[in-house]
Amino acid sequence: MQQVLYLKDASIFQGDSLILSDVNVEINKGDFVYLIGKTGSGKSSFMKTLYADLPLTKGEGSIVDFDLPSLKEKDIPFLRRKLGVVFQDFKLLTDRTVNENLLFVLKATGWKEKKDMNARVEEVLNKVDMKTKGFKFPHELSGGEQQRVAIARALLNNPELILADEPTGNLDPQTSVEVMEVLREINKNGNTILMATHDYALLLKYPSKTLKCDDSQIYEVIQRKA
Repeated sequence: MQQVLYLKDASIFQGDSLILSDVNVEINKGDFVYLIGKTGSGKSSFMKTLYADLPLTKGEGSIVDFDLPSLKEKDIPFLRRKLGVVFQDFKLLTDRTVNENLLFVLKATGWKEKKDMNARVEEVLNKVDMKTKGFKFPHELSGGEQQRVAIARALLNNPELILADEPTGNLDPQTSVEVMEVLREINKNGNTILMATHDYALLLKYPSKTLKCDDSQIYEVIQRKA
C-alpha cells in the first residue's frame, strides 16, 4: 500500500500549547478516513499541521512525500499543490464567477495554456455536477452548490490527498448527504480523503475508517457492524 500520510509519536502544538500528543496515524492511497471529536478537541490543529499552517516540531511525519519536521517555508506552496483543501466556509472569491475562481487557482499554481486551463475547469466542474453553473457568481449559488465548487477547486491539480475540514458544517442534512455523495464518488475514482466532521449521521450512513480526537489523543474507532 502506498502511504499518503504517516505520523509517528508526533505532538501537535498551537503556539506553545500542546494540543495532541503521541499521534500515530497512517493513511494509504485510496482511503476515506473520518476525523471526529468535539469542538476544541484538536481536529483543526491537526488539519492545519497537515497543510503546514502549523509546524510539526516533535515526532515524525510525512504527507504526500514531504517530510513535515524538516519542511522549509519555500516548500509549502509545493506541498499544498499536492493537497486539495476544502473548508467549511467555502472560501470562494465573491467578486468572480465560478469559472474565474477556478482559473485564478490554476494561474496561481503555474498553469499557462488557456486551452488547458479551460478544459481542466470544465472537467472538475463536471465531476461535481456543476458544469452549467460556471458563469454564476458565488452569491447566486446555494450553500451546497458553493461547496461543490470548493470541492472542484480542491481537485484542480490532481491532489494526492484531499483534506476536508467540516465540509458539511454549514449545510442542512439533505445538502450534507449530497455533498457527501460527491466526496464518495471522488474517493471511488481514486482520490484519498481525510474528512473532519462532527456530523455523526454521515458516519452511520457511510461507515468508513474513523479517527477520533479526544483527551489530547487521536485513536482509531472500531465501528460496530449493524
